[in-house]
Amino acid sequence: MRLSGLYASIHIFVFLAFVKSMDPAAVMALDAENIVKKMEAAYAAVNDYEMRVEVSGPESEGSGKTERFIYTFKRPHTIRIEYESPHKGTILIYPHKEGKVLVRPWKWMPFFQFHLKPDSSFLKAPSGQQIDETDMGLLIRNIAKSMKQRQRGQVSIMERGGQIYLGVLAENHFRENVKTRYQFLIDKALWLPVAIQESTPDGVVERNIIFQDFRVNIGVPDSLFQ
Repeated sequence: MRLSGLYASIHIFVFLAFVKSMDPAAVMALDAENIVKKMEAAYAAVNDYEMRVEVSGPESEGSGKTERFIYTFKRPHTIRIEYESPHKGTILIYPHKEGKVLVRPWKWMPFFQFHLKPDSSFLKAPSGQQIDETDMGLLIRNIAKSMKQRQRGQVSIMERGGQIYLGVLAENHFRENVKTRYQFLIDKALWLPVAIQESTPDGVVERNIIFQDFRVNIGVPDSLFQ
């Protein structure tokens, strides 16, 4: 079973409709460094979180390219992914035995399972992102790098309706020698990213990731990762 394109960089994405609706008058003199610091401070207070994730490619590829799953994280670095589509009921848990990924193809058959390395070709995503590179903490660190060391274009910042849109052309987070135009949507109530859009330098959309039903510090039990 090939589980290609499973992970959205779980780094994250802004709807095209949102981007197109941005009012130029909403541009504000916000500081990218302070925005990153607020996200870092907010995430430092998070012990665990759960959210629904939707990952989609260009519209021309059809709805079959959309992935939906429940993503659960618990410190220090335990991850659980349960797919809603495709591969409904498939569960991935990292880390499991010897630092590998537990793959349970069918939720209703928990004893049928196997282990794969995080970089296994069966878990390979076109973005180059691995399951051990999907947590919110890494995403925030990558956003910070995109604004500084990996920045290859002007940073744009807009605020609207309690959300901040942060855009930049930067070196891709997971693919070497590739430049990507990132658009990060940050919710000011959480001070955490809730969506990401990745495009080519020319503006061709490659991937959208949306984080929904974001819940933090809900007391996720260790048993969920067994």
